[in-house]
Amino acid sequence: MNTRIDDLQNLIDQHYPKLKEISLSDYHLKPLPEKWSKKEILGHLVDSAQNNIQRFIRGQYQDTPSLIYNQDEWVRLNNYQESDLHELIELWRLLNLQIVRIWKNMPEENLKRPCDVNGELVDIEWHVNDYTDHLIHHMKQIMGH
Repeated sequence: MNTRIDDLQNLIDQHYPKLKEISLSDYHLKPLPEKWSKKEILGHLVDSAQNNIQRFIRGQYQDTPSLIYNQDEWVRLNNYQESDLHELIELWRLLNLQIVRIWKNMPEENLKRPCDVNGELVDIEWHVNDYTDHLIHHMKQIMGH
């Protein structure tokens, strides 16, 4: 778990300043009408952080919690394309710092507690790894790698 805590903290430290360097026009550009812009991808990462905070907390005290969200609807209904970019970047940073705090305070035995993901049982440790890998994937998209 300590490795993933360090990974997430490093991702925040590395990408936070870089996110502020991308031009607003680059953030708004949609590669195709049905594809998300970089700004919408960042908004999706905010949604992911919010939903996963629920999983990381509920999973520690509820028996097999189930939390499913429709990512396209969340991005659409949050209207990230029109949101304030600086607020969005700061929200991404703060939510991920909260996840670092949650992970640091999580007892090791809680990592094996099950959660329901679309009818499949996975443990909190799976969510920790999936969350970090998902963040890396989308940061590459935003940074243009």
